[in-house]
Amino acid sequence: MQYEPIKRSVGKLFSGPLFLRKILYCLLDLLLLRTWHVKKALRTIRKKLPDNASILDAGSGFGQYSWRMIRMNRHWNITGVDIDKEHIDDCNTFFSRAGLSDRVTFRVADLTSFSEPDKFDLIISVDVMEHIRDDESVFRNFNSSLRKNGILLISTPSDKGGSDVHGDKEESFIGEHVRNGYSIDEITGKLISAGFRNTEAKYTYGRPGNISWHISMKYPVRLLNRSYLFALLLPFYYLIVFPVSLILNICDVAFTHKTGTGLIITARKQ
Repeated sequence: MQYEPIKRSVGKLFSGPLFLRKILYCLLDLLLLRTWHVKKALRTIRKKLPDNASILDAGSGFGQYSWRMIRMNRHWNITGVDIDKEHIDDCNTFFSRAGLSDRVTFRVADLTSFSEPDKFDLIISVDVMEHIRDDESVFRNFNSSLRKNGILLISTPSDKGGSDVHGDKEESFIGEHVRNGYSIDEITGKLISAGFRNTEAKYTYGRPGNISWHISMKYPVRLLNRSYLFALLLPFYYLIVFPVSLILNICDVAFTHKTGTGLIITARKQ
């Protein structure tokens, strides 16, 4: 299944007036469980950052995490980079209209070659690494771009079914993924080789989160891939599904999981 065309359609639907973009960010915050886990991690990390922290949103997409972070601290300086020019243009337009262009800027960049030595206190990369084959180059660039003791935060699928792959012969649910997911040993090993220390990886999308993802994301996206006419039914579908998904998301964030289809990783530059 190709996820990118649906993302583009959603982006166009919620472009234009500021309130539409803000509605999109609210919906993503509510529906995407990974956002719940990232927000939880950011609440801990922000206590360790200076008031004028410089932050890189690596693979910024719709800009929802940049929006979240600038609302956490208006003094932070945030740079968003993405390989998709359309996303970058949309984000620059929105943040300029919101009066935040002096603190939040976006530009086109390829993470396999992007490096700004010793510039950032925090790099956040959410659901990006599964799209990049040369991940080790990216990790080295992240390390180079962080200041001493800078923090890296990554959210990515695990190898425990993170791309809805549960066997050697199965293919990823998302066609754009170049890998089905990381094991904890693999990604922490690569980060250590890139120069990071104090790596910590935790499973997300345990049993509750996995059920929530299927009913709130996978099934609707599959229907939309067949025909956009199914979009007419989505409001009624979510009226039924959303309360259940909300409870499952709360449970997933509240509990520690022995296994899960997602990973959230933090690491520090040596």
